[in-house]
Amino acid sequence: MNTLILGIGNLLLCDEGVGVHIVRSLAQLNLPPGVTVVEAGTAFLDALPEIAQADRILIVDAMEGGGAPGTVYRVLFDQCRHPAMLASLHGLDLSRVLYMAGNDRKIEIIVFGIEPAHIEWGMELSTVVRNALPAVVEALHEALT
Repeated sequence: MNTLILGIGNLLLCDEGVGVHIVRSLAQLNLPPGVTVVEAGTAFLDALPEIAQADRILIVDAMEGGGAPGTVYRVLFDQCRHPAMLASLHGLDLSRVLYMAGNDRKIEIIVFGIEPAHIEWGMELSTVVRNALPAVVEALHEALT
């Protein structure tokens, strides 16, 4: 099984870039065979080749779910209603990219979201979101087993 871990978000908006920060740290780890880590940021189309090859996709991004900042969510993509998760800053939503990748087969897509504390200009994660990173990495490792 080919698993893609896709980090999305905007590094210029503090906690909005948490998905990119997480996949950068994951890329340094020894992950199981068949796992690919891609830093997509807001450029979903750049990840099209990897998306097309994936049997399962684990998406990591900031997600406003109504919890306290730093809360970690695990949501099936089909159940995800958060607009920032589904649309890039360029108006191309991830559902369309998946369609363009030819993923007409039913693949498992899970979104790992982190409740942001600060969405404002800056490249640093807030302390509470930075402290949640180990829990997100652990959740991703659990999903890989």
